[in-house]
Amino acid sequence: MCRSIKTLREPYTPEVTDADVQAAALQYVRKISGFRAPAAHNAAAFDAAVAAVAEATATLLAQLEVRGGRARG
Repeated sequence: MCRSIKTLREPYTPEVTDADVQAAALQYVRKISGFRAPAAHNAAAFDAAVAAVAEATATLLAQLEVRGGRARG
């Protein structure tokens, strides 16, 4: 997978910002699409994918429970 995507859950990252989630989503979409920056005719699809991955990531992190720790959200 993409080595520049870091783990965003506790205890690895105590505080996760929207920028962290957005950066991870962007890296994921870049990796699977093979585009660092899409051509103009693919930009809308690329941006929509980044937004969807970021939303799914935020939902996942909010719902995860860390044993012996506190729940997020």
